[in-house]
Amino acid sequence: MRKIHLKERQKSIILTIIAILIACVFLFPIYWIVINSFKIDSEIFANPPTLWPRAFTLDAYKAQLGNLTVTFKNSVIIAGGSLCISLLLSVPAAYGLAKFKVKGTKVFMLVFLITQMLPASLVLTPLYLTFSKLHLLNSYLAPILSTATVSIPFVVLMLRPSFMNIPTELVEAAKIDGCNAISAFLRVVVPISKPTVVTAACFSFVFAWNDLAYSMTFNTKDAFRPMTSAIYTFMNQYGTQWNKIMAYGVLLILPCCIIFVTMQKHIVEGMTSGSVKG
Repeated sequence: MRKIHLKERQKSIILTIIAILIACVFLFPIYWIVINSFKIDSEIFANPPTLWPRAFTLDAYKAQLGNLTVTFKNSVIIAGGSLCISLLLSVPAAYGLAKFKVKGTKVFMLVFLITQMLPASLVLTPLYLTFSKLHLLNSYLAPILSTATVSIPFVVLMLRPSFMNIPTELVEAAKIDGCNAISAFLRVVVPISKPTVVTAACFSFVFAWNDLAYSMTFNTKDAFRPMTSAIYTFMNQYGTQWNKIMAYGVLLILPCCIIFVTMQKHIVEGMTSGSVKG
C-alpha cells in the first residue's frame, strides 16, 4: 500500500510540474507584453533581451489617458449591446430546441455549428451591403448586430445541453403552482442554469469586445470605433511605438481578464454542466 501511495504521489508531483511548465509557456507572451509596456522602446529591442525593465517607466500608460475616453466607451457600448441581444434571443431559442419537439432540430444545430466555422471575411461583404441599404453604417448598431449574429449560434450550442439536463418535473411543478410557460422558464429554468448562462454571457461579451473586422469595416468614423481599432494610431510613417502598443494591449485585455477571474466559479460550473447527461 505504501509503495502504491508513493507512486501515486510521485505521479501527482510530476503531473503538477508538467502543468506548471505548460502554463508558463502559454502565459509567457502575456508576461512579455506587460513587461515591455513598462520599458522604453530602445530597451525592448535590447540584445540580450531583458526579462525585467532596467528603467521602469509609466510613460506608455500616461499616453493612453486621452485616447481611452472615446474608444473605451465605444467598446463598452458595442460589447454590452451585443451581449444583451445575444442572450435575449439565444437563451429562449436554446430552451425551445432542448425541451420542445421542433421539426428540423438537428438541421438547426448543424447550421449553427457551420456558422462557427465561417471566417469573418466571408460575411463582411453581404453584411456591408445589408447595413448600407438599412443606413446603419457609421453607427453602433452595425457592429452590435454583426457580432451578435455570430455569437448567438455559439451561445445556443452552449446552453442547449444544460437545458436538456433540467428535469421536466421541475417545470411541471412550477406550472402546478400557478406559473405559465414563460414565468416557469424565467423563475425556474434560468436560475437553475445560471452558471451556463453566465458563461455564455462572458464569451459573448469577450467576442464582441475583441472584434476588429466588423468595427473597422462598418465604421469609417473614429467617433464610433472601439479600442481594438485604435491600436493602429501607434503605427505611422515615423515608426512604431512598441511600448505604447504593449501598454494599450494590456489595457485592452484587462477587462476580459477581470471578467474571467471574477466569474471563474460560474464559468467552470457552466462549462461542465452540460457534459453529464442527467
